[in-house]
Amino acid sequence: MVIKIDQSCALLIVDMQNDFMTTGKLPVPDSDEIVPALNKYINMFVSNKLPIFATRDWHPPNHISFKQRGGPWPMHCVKYTRGAEFYTELRIPRNTKAISKGYEHDKEARSSFEGTELTKRLEQNSTSCLLVGGIATEFCVKNTVLDALDRGFDVILLEDAVKEMSNGDKAIKEMKNSGAKIIKICNVIP
Repeated sequence: MVIKIDQSCALLIVDMQNDFMTTGKLPVPDSDEIVPALNKYINMFVSNKLPIFATRDWHPPNHISFKQRGGPWPMHCVKYTRGAEFYTELRIPRNTKAISKGYEHDKEARSSFEGTELTKRLEQNSTSCLLVGGIATEFCVKNTVLDALDRGFDVILLEDAVKEMSNGDKAIKEMKNSGAKIIKICNVIP
């Protein structure tokens, strides 16, 4: 399958933040391995003047998902900290539209659409097709893809630009069965 990107497409980079990288506070194993592929997708979208969105966890220090509040995760991606910044090796352009999620202390956000203006911002750009990459495959990437499909977007999962904590294949199968197309960069034509 070959996908031709055009003005209806946007790149959505999910949670590529320092705290989720290999040496971060909540590391996704080998997450740095997808950075070269993501940078190639970024270059493709920049060269074709197509929109790029990047989501980020933007938690307050007392977020409900943190272990000290009874949640499952260690403290991570606390707003205004280095851990919450986008990964330094990722070449995110200045005009990338950052989408913050999980910024309320008592609400978890497992999808890039949950509690954000992402749908509105995509509609303002006349986006109907999303190419999605980032971390973690079985958590925020999967939930974002499924929510995008539910909202009527065509979704293309960038298989060479996602990384999982432990169960990525099952999540990819679920996304595919729900209607997402699964491709690699060699199958994307500008």
